Amino acid sequence: MDIFKKMKEGLSLTRQNISESVGNVLKSFASIDENLFEELEEALITADLGVTTSCDIIESVRARVKKERIKDAALVRGLIEEKITSILTQDTAEFALKSPSIVLVIGVNGAGKTTSIGKLANYYKGFGKSVIIAAADTFRAAAIDQLGVWAARVGVPMIAHKENSDPAAVVFDGISSAKAKGADILICDTAGRLHNKKNLMEELKKICKVAQREFPEAQSEVLLVLDATTGQNALQQAKLFHETANITGIILTKLDSTAKGGIIISIKNELNLPVRFVGVGEGLDDLRLFEPEEFARALFAD
Repeated sequence: MDIFKKMKEGLSLTRQNISESVGNVLKSFASIDENLFEELEEALITADLGVTTSCDIIESVRARVKKERIKDAALVRGLIEEKITSILTQDTAEFALKSPSIVLVIGVNGAGKTTSIGKLANYYKGFGKSVIIAAADTFRAAAIDQLGVWAARVGVPMIAHKENSDPAAVVFDGISSAKAKGADILICDTAGRLHNKKNLMEELKKICKVAQREFPEAQSEVLLVLDATTGQNALQQAKLFHETANITGIILTKLDSTAKGGIIISIKNELNLPVRFVGVGEGLDDLRLFEPEEFARALFAD
C-alpha cells in the first residue's frame, strides 16, 4: 500500500478528532475574533494536544492573523496545519542508522515494546541489514520467551540469559556477538519499570556504560516506546523517562487504534523529542519511519 495512504488510514481516528474539531469551530465563524481563538484552543485541548501545546499553536496563529491582516476565518485551518508541521519538523534531522549501531529500547510494560522490537528488526532486515536482538529485560516473566517468538518470526538471532540475570551482561554478550558476526544493528530490550526510577536509572547507566566501553564505534540510540492510546499519559511517561535516560527518539505504537495521535505534537513541542517510528497497524510491516510533513498532510487530508 502507498505509504501516504497507509498513514492516512492509520490516522483516521486522530484526523477526525483534530481536523473535524477544528473544522466544526471554523464553520461557526465568518470572521476572526477572540471567541474564535478561544474555541479553537478548546478544540485542540479536547483533541488531546494538551493545554501547553494547544495554547502555543493558537498564540502563533493569533500573531500571524494580526501580522498578515487575515480576515477570513476559513484561512485559519491552513495556519494551524502550518504551525503543527513547523513544530514537528523543527530541529529534526532525518533518522538513519549507520553500521554498526546499538539501539536500546525502553518503555513501560504494555506499551508495545516487545512487538516494536520485532517490527524494528524486520524493518531493517528488509533493507538488507543484519540484525541481532539482545533480551535484556530479564525481570518480567515471559519477556524473554515473547521476544524469542518475534526473533524467530523475523528470522534474526537473539542473545538471552536466564530470567533475573544481569541485563548489562546480556548486552555485553549481544555486543560480543554483533562484533563477531559483523552485524549492522544490535537491538536491546530493557526492563520497563517506572515505579522505582532510581533502580531504572542505575540499570540504564550500567547498560550504557557497557555499550560505550565495549562498542564505542557504534552509533548509539535510546528509543522510548509509548502507547498512543494513552494520550496525555504518554506525555507524562515521556517526561519521567526523559529525566532518567538520554532518550534520542520515540516509537509511538497503536496510532491506528486511537483518536489521541495528537500526542505526537505535544511530545515534540514540550520535550523536543522526535518521533522516529509509528505503529499504524498490527502487521509485521506496519511500523513506519515517521515523516513529519507526511504526518501533518495526512492529519488534515480530506
